[in-house]
Amino acid sequence: MWLSSEKHSSGSAWAEGVRYDARAAAARANGGHGHLESWFLKANDPRGHRAVWLKWTIWAGVRAPASAVAEAWAVAFGTARGGHVATKTTVPFEAARFSREGIDATIDGCTLTRESARGRVESGGRTIAYDLRIEPIGAPLVHYPARWMYERSLPKQKLLSPVPDARVTGSVEVDGERWQLDAWPGMIGHNWGTQHTESYAWAHCNTWDDGDDVVLEGFSGRARMGGVLMPTATMISVVHHGTVYRLTDLRSVTRNQGSISPRRWRFRARSRRIDVAGELWADTEDFVGLFYPNPDDTICHCLNSKLAHAEVTLRIEGRPPRTLRSQRAALEIGTLDPNHGVRMYV
Repeated sequence: MWLSSEKHSSGSAWAEGVRYDARAAAARANGGHGHLESWFLKANDPRGHRAVWLKWTIWAGVRAPASAVAEAWAVAFGTARGGHVATKTTVPFEAARFSREGIDATIDGCTLTRESARGRVESGGRTIAYDLRIEPIGAPLVHYPARWMYERSLPKQKLLSPVPDARVTGSVEVDGERWQLDAWPGMIGHNWGTQHTESYAWAHCNTWDDGDDVVLEGFSGRARMGGVLMPTATMISVVHHGTVYRLTDLRSVTRNQGSISPRRWRFRARSRRIDVAGELWADTEDFVGLFYPNPDDTICHCLNSKLAHAEVTLRIEGRPPRTLRSQRAALEIGTLDPNHGVRMYV
């Protein structure tokens, strides 16, 4: 994965100047490496213990890349009945639609654009339906045009955030339980590659107890190269009052620190202008386990929470230190070890 950003960008919110063809990317799986890709939307209730996470994916296996599939996922965290609801639907790749420009995907009637998300996902006797309007806030945490991200094989999984901060309004219905969303803080992310990082933690938070002027996104991962599991690499981006601080270049990665456990991610990253350190964690019952198959048929277990705790201390040049806390952060932990103790849903 790769997390990248840009300072004071006023560029388009998706990919101005870059024509990204998801169908062509999936077709390249015929080269024998397979292909994974996803766009996802998450939104948190700013006043309660609820969140919704929606995902549109492409999966093409190594053995039969011509039989690629597209999947629509939906997870509701913190229903009134207690617990979470997770659903997924799968269709042949050719039955889905992906735009060659911008965020525009349709899978089994479920649609995502930069401005809206609509659909209904049913599986296992559970149903999640949604009709949402998305209002992007500020500039994207991307450095388009970043053509090398699409053309080069490394890293094996890449991450960009076309809409790192948004407000989401509309309705979600979970097994007959109706949620009204009124400007819930949210984001849209995008990742793709030839396999899931073997061990990783990804986090995002734009819903803090004492303000909404900070967006944090970060990643730690251990990739395998030439059969050798590499040391943990950590990348952090922070938006503070509209200024983006990127700690993702090679120099930053060599000094950033990160550690991953099945329930917690700790990190520290610093430059001349900013020092950011903290941790995110969630209780076992606040995770939803998801099976993420790789194109080679190995299985990554994604331990997914949108109700994680966060405590982050920012030290920015010219400003007093500030500690931010949240109980509404996104935390995803990926592992190949099935003995993690989290219930697997879909």
